[in-house]
Amino acid sequence: MTTPSGPGRPHDGPPLEPVRVLRPRRTDALAELFREFEEEGRGGYEPVPPPRPPHGSEDRTQELPPVPAARHASGIRRTALALAVAAAAVAGFGGALLLMERGAGDREAPAPRPSTASPVTPAPPAPAERGFLREGDSGPEVTELQERLLRVPDVYRSGATDGRYDAALSAAVARFQLWYGVRGDETGVYGDDTRLALESRTG
Repeated sequence: MTTPSGPGRPHDGPPLEPVRVLRPRRTDALAELFREFEEEGRGGYEPVPPPRPPHGSEDRTQELPPVPAARHASGIRRTALALAVAAAAVAGFGGALLLMERGAGDREAPAPRPSTASPVTPAPPAPAERGFLREGDSGPEVTELQERLLRVPDVYRSGATDGRYDAALSAAVARFQLWYGVRGDETGVYGDDTRLALESRTG
């Protein structure tokens, strides 16, 4: 950008440009370090020869023989082997599925024949086995179960200790079985495995 000359006076020299002041910059620090290192390397240190090996060590040192190049199977062989293994696995799984499906078809029970006799009334539920409590039971054992479940936080939320095994108590037993990983008993049934787990946690 040129500076305009004053009005009416022509300027005889070259056009004037604005001048920018530059600060002198230090040279790169890494280059400085290298320069210092080169200067120190020229004269400051004397070379020290490495120590000689002890007498007789040359006799004990042996050069190892060169390692022969390992033979690698060609890429085609590896690919063929991988494909053969994969095909065998697929064939094995397919055969297993077919056998399972065929076996399941053989075991199906025949459909019941319609009878002309009067309809059969369902049998009353079997009494609870010794040590097992389920929905519909009542008595002091159920009360003890309710009291034990109340000692476990957030399992038996209704909190009734009336001695009746109702749906709320069955849900609480199922919740306890789920939370504490009890697997030996039917869900919601207070059996031997559930009893052991509950007694171990409630004392």
